Amino acid sequence: MTRFRYGMALTAACAALLVSGCGGGGGEAATSGSAPQRISPAHDSDVREQSGEMEQSGEPVSTQATRAGGRGAEQVKVAPEQRSIIYVSQLTVRAKDVTKAADQAKQLVTNAGGHLASEDSGSFDGGGGEATLVFKVPPAVYAQVLDRLGKEIGKRESLRQNTSDVTEEVADVASRLKSAEQALAAMRALLAKADTVGQVIQVEREIASRESEMESLQARQKALASQVAMATLTLRLVGPATPVAEPSDEPAGFLGGLAAGWSALVGFVKVLLTVIGALLPWLIVIVPLVVALLLLVRRLRTRRPSPPKASPPPVPVTHGAPSRQPEDDDARPSSD
Repeated sequence: MTRFRYGMALTAACAALLVSGCGGGGGEAATSGSAPQRISPAHDSDVREQSGEMEQSGEPVSTQATRAGGRGAEQVKVAPEQRSIIYVSQLTVRAKDVTKAADQAKQLVTNAGGHLASEDSGSFDGGGGEATLVFKVPPAVYAQVLDRLGKEIGKRESLRQNTSDVTEEVADVASRLKSAEQALAAMRALLAKADTVGQVIQVEREIASRESEMESLQARQKALASQVAMATLTLRLVGPATPVAEPSDEPAGFLGGLAAGWSALVGFVKVLLTVIGALLPWLIVIVPLVVALLLLVRRLRTRRPSPPKASPPPVPVTHGAPSRQPEDDDARPSSD
């Protein structure tokens, strides 16, 4: 009996130890899994003070939290995205002296940091003529230069501007170029591992294709960078306008027709006299030569001897009785 009780007590003690061990393991597992943060008393008091202030203000806690978040968001400054924009403009200016205005425009653009890309000009005495100049101007001073050209060198006649945002295209070209470079590097690595001639030829063909694509992308990227870096400004200079004579009021009806016919006749006579005056010097030289040539030809024809007349062919002589000739019979007188 004593042994039974001892065994029961030992069994109960083992069970208690087992239960306490399982509970401790579960507590440790919960502590390691959730790892709740311990809040210090000072922090707890601060939180209570803030919540008390929010409750005393009379506004909902959510509204005050939104305001606090808004104040925090206002303090964050977002950097503006850099855009790639192409500026193109065509400006027509009427100037008193085209040559002088072109020189002024070149000087103005050069002082602003730009340069002359091309020029096509033609002028004559009196300041007239026409000139077309293409400038490359930094985008930062593009608007200022455009305004000064339209005011300082003459009178602005027309202006046409165009802007193109190529930010996405620039990013796309850069991404494709990077992918092409990576693909080319991979192909070159494969070329180093190629074992057969067929593999080498196939990889080299693919490398050539990738290099061609990469060169095309590089050229496109360079062109876009050039267009974005400098704005294009085409300046067309024209000389002073020539006054147009107003048409005179011509009378209508019979008198108008008579005047028009007389004007046409006078014009025709003027044209005819002009043609005769232009041909007269030639006629003075050509006509005597032609007359002398005709006289010479006629004289040569008269001096040429006439060809001799052809004699009749001889009559053949036949043996025997002479044949009767009809001419003799006709010549004889008849017996009657």
